[in-house]
Amino acid sequence: MSVVVAVRKNGKTVLAADSLTTFGDSEMTPGINARSAKISRIGNAVVGSTGWGVYDDILAHYLRDRDAPDLSTAQSIFAFFLEFWKALHDAYPFVNDQAGGKDTPFGDLDSTFLVGSALGIFKVSSDLGVTPFERYYAVGSGSEYALGALYESYDGLGESDLIARGAVSAACAFDVHCGGDIDVLSVT
Repeated sequence: MSVVVAVRKNGKTVLAADSLTTFGDSEMTPGINARSAKISRIGNAVVGSTGWGVYDDILAHYLRDRDAPDLSTAQSIFAFFLEFWKALHDAYPFVNDQAGGKDTPFGDLDSTFLVGSALGIFKVSSDLGVTPFERYYAVGSGSEYALGALYESYDGLGESDLIARGAVSAACAFDVHCGGDIDVLSVT
């Protein structure tokens, strides 16, 4: 499981995430036996993912021989994920085309992404919808605790990295599916 937090304040966008590795009901001791990096720098942005961990491997493989995509605006992010969706079906046959449910006509990535760029914070939903946020957002297991911490601390604490780290720490304290060290990456 994962929690990824994005905070934008004073012209700086920061993503923070836990590093806990789990396999079903098994938890690997964070920092000792296994560690998952859930945020990474991609071109002009920082991207974090929650959901199936294999998406991190697929995304890294997909980008391996390509120029870094522009992930600075909602439109460019949507365009990139449309290309990525097509590649999932063309180049990765082990990825199932899952439906989000009977009531939706859209496919389902079964993962959610947070993108932080110099221009803002963007959530990429499992149906590929892109939603911009002005100040902060959190996705994944424990996100409800992180959002509460973000709401309460955004105006009081100073820098975006301290706010993001505190929100991930709150998620780790209250959600059994979050834990380990906290990774932080920023974009100015």
